[in-house]
Amino acid sequence: MRLGVIELVSVPVTDQARSKEFYEDKLGFKVISDDQFGEGQRWVQLEPPGGGVNITLVTWFDDMPPGSLKGLVISCDDVDGTVGELRDRGVQLGGPPEDMAWGRFASVQDPDGNTLLLRQAPTA
Repeated sequence: MRLGVIELVSVPVTDQARSKEFYEDKLGFKVISDDQFGEGQRWVQLEPPGGGVNITLVTWFDDMPPGSLKGLVISCDDVDGTVGELRDRGVQLGGPPEDMAWGRFASVQDPDGNTLLLRQAPTA
């Protein structure tokens, strides 16, 4: 068996327009796709500012309630500076940055309560 790379992570939300605005305007994600599909559904796909795995904002999975995504880790060169910038943009933070053996972390919540972790790699 040969598995490939992770291509896409589904982020469960209640309002795709509101969440798209958050990820695009507050976090700086790039909109890859915002298209209608099926009966009254939208496919909203975004790419993080540094590239990598895309996210899609989903509303149609009954077993993925909005806000249930926890622990999606996004790399960050300067957690403290980024937290200050996000705070100025009105982003809800889970508290001040914290040092751990595997890096410096801060948590951010989207409008539905999905939790994203910002991680700055430890210095050697």
